[in-house]
Amino acid sequence: MSGNGSAKFGASFGGSYGGSFGGMAPQAAPAPAPAAAAAAPGDLIKDTTTRDFVKDVLEESKKQPVLVDFWATWCGPCKQLTPVLEKVVQSFKGKVKLVKMDIDKHPEIAGQLGIQSIPAVIAFDKGQGIDGFMGALPESQVKAFIDKLVGGKVSPDVAEILAAADAALVDGDAAGAAQIYAQVLGAEPENLHALAGLARCAVETGDLDQAKAILEQVSADKANDKSVAAARAALELAEQAADLGPIHEFEHKLAQNPADHQARFDLAVALNAQGKREEATDHLLEIFRRDRTWNEDGARKQLVQFFEAWGPMDEATLAGRRKLSSLLFR
Repeated sequence: MSGNGSAKFGASFGGSYGGSFGGMAPQAAPAPAPAAAAAAPGDLIKDTTTRDFVKDVLEESKKQPVLVDFWATWCGPCKQLTPVLEKVVQSFKGKVKLVKMDIDKHPEIAGQLGIQSIPAVIAFDKGQGIDGFMGALPESQVKAFIDKLVGGKVSPDVAEILAAADAALVDGDAAGAAQIYAQVLGAEPENLHALAGLARCAVETGDLDQAKAILEQVSADKANDKSVAAARAALELAEQAADLGPIHEFEHKLAQNPADHQARFDLAVALNAQGKREEATDHLLEIFRRDRTWNEDGARKQLVQFFEAWGPMDEATLAGRRKLSSLLFR
């Protein structure tokens, strides 16, 4: 995935993912105060490591949501986003916590989660990754994201309209989604999210040439926008599936030989093209379970491309990442 204004880093990393937020010790003994006193800033924001991720993120997220900020010292957009995150998190007075992870020092978790661009923020709640965003968002959008995360309500805006279109597309209503995207483009002709959404609608309806033509309208300097990257990944997957044979051929091969990883891999790609994301995910995870090194980690890499095409907030992406993490830590 590539975020708007984000910096690209390597797509594959080894390592592990897990975590709970143990929390930092209070910086001073609590003075007599009302029981509802807000948490000190030092309790709300901290850095973590691969070793401490389980303690600092997953366990702590059982108490309140935890945001994980994946960043690096060389990443300009990260330097813009992190202070904004810290400010907004502190304004929520303990309803959410922030954990920062330097991907240069600790690349494993970001790599296993399929994060390919920074800054990237993943929200964890009750021990699970449930939401996220890429790129250096302005303070208002960061606040809206956290407000939604902790159960608040924000006023409808273009982002919410686009979210509705995304939801319609996920639900299989490509025509309805396309209408919403077109309405947004009528007001904002250069809105990349809406343009990419139209391309995804074309992919869903099988008009791959139209999808390609839409994406060709995106200038080179904006090609790494997260929405554009997701649409491009969806198009590539559809083209990949178009070159495959009938699904029953792969199913027959697997029935004859369950260890035929190539047949299982091709079946996963074909199933994804039919919108059967859970089944596609499970087949790739089965390859990963049987042989993590097959085809140079090909199953996990294909799964990461699925995540990119589906988007970081898609239920199939979130469920797939949970299943992948369970295999990594067995």
